[in-house]
Amino acid sequence: MQDQVESFLTTIEEQEIVEAIRLAEDETSGEIRVHIERTCNDNVEACALQVFSVLKMNNTKHRNGVLIYVAVDDHKFSIYGDEGINKVVPKTFWDDTKTVIETQFKNANFKQGLVDGILHAGQQLKKHFPVEDNNTNELSNTISKG
Repeated sequence: MQDQVESFLTTIEEQEIVEAIRLAEDETSGEIRVHIERTCNDNVEACALQVFSVLKMNNTKHRNGVLIYVAVDDHKFSIYGDEGINKVVPKTFWDDTKTVIETQFKNANFKQGLVDGILHAGQQLKKHFPVEDNNTNELSNTISKG
């Protein structure tokens, strides 16, 4: 069953997603992660929140972590952002980011959907959480899998 998660993206596609995270985070103190699982036994938003917590994404200095969660077999995804982001981004931010990802996912362009979503989120994070002089990468850029 883990095979669906492993075959969802090629190694090269995963590297391109990690590079998109790096590029987005170069311009913001915000942190972006991608997590891929085979299925979610609960509603997708609840799964995203659980993974967000397990990955300790709420431990960032400015509470500005973003998780893009994908349940491969369920054909669902969710975006979860920490409270620091929700206080400052426009109300349409999450729906706009979801639409950017969905547009590519509908055409089975999963890597491009994730890259586009990451870069879109990064642009908003850059506006509200600019890079600081002592900016450190608080969370791993690698894609986590469950």
